[in-house]
Amino acid sequence: MELRHLRSFVAVAEERHFGRAAARLHIAQPPLSQQIRTLEAELGVQLLLRTTRRVELTPAGAAFLTRVRTLLQDVDDAVAEARQVAAGSIGRLAVGCVGSVTYSLLPALARHLSDELPGIEFAFRGEMLVPDQVAALRAGDIDVALLRPPVHDPAITLRVLRSDELVLAVPADHPLADRQSVRIGDLRDARFIVHSGRRESVMYDQVRRWCRDAGFEPVFRHQVDETSTLVTLVAGGLGVAIVPAPVMALTVAGVAYRPIKDARRLDLAVAWRTDRDEPHLLRAVEAVEQHLGSR
Repeated sequence: MELRHLRSFVAVAEERHFGRAAARLHIAQPPLSQQIRTLEAELGVQLLLRTTRRVELTPAGAAFLTRVRTLLQDVDDAVAEARQVAAGSIGRLAVGCVGSVTYSLLPALARHLSDELPGIEFAFRGEMLVPDQVAALRAGDIDVALLRPPVHDPAITLRVLRSDELVLAVPADHPLADRQSVRIGDLRDARFIVHSGRRESVMYDQVRRWCRDAGFEPVFRHQVDETSTLVTLVAGGLGVAIVPAPVMALTVAGVAYRPIKDARRLDLAVAWRTDRDEPHLLRAVEAVEQHLGSR
């Protein structure tokens, strides 16, 4: 049974006339009549009653018409969906974000993705450390990650979007809060709150390396997994923290942010699993680059 035979039957059933149906289908009337006869022979039932003036449906033809319309609509929908998938217009994606992205960049990014790719359903996971993001990418728990390099994993592809300056988060009543800016050496006697070194946080390594390059060993008083917790502990007077500048969007009473002279910068990258090339995923990566690249 061919789809063209079914479409021909629907045209004849709706027009109630072979000539008009043939014109609608842009074919000659004799081939159309042959298609209907072939269809009836294959089914073993008469679908149409033909007279010299018009065509009528038999009870079997009426029942068949209802089902065929549904079938053809399903086929058309399947074709349209396949084309949308191939074009990357529909699908589902989970995006994992490091803490500095969660509170500063994610709200506008989520809106941008929704506007640019309305057929793709996005889910977001915030406050993820880089090792957790890499593991989630490999496992397929997330599809795209916004993270801080480095990532030494050949299974993961990265594109650097921008670099963010590192700033100091300090309790509002701390002496350093009265300064316009600070130097890294001013933190020699400070107690630091950092992202977890036990979880191989990128920020942990960055802070330790920067302090050592300045000639002192930092004292890490607290290690945390979430950026919100880190800033909250700073507000509580438990220490200072070095964070990417976008964290300043996380305004917490009792915290002051100060620039660091000769501050180092930390890259922000979009990452995905190298073996994945689905069109909707690649379109999402392009949309992320468009929104966050070099901002």
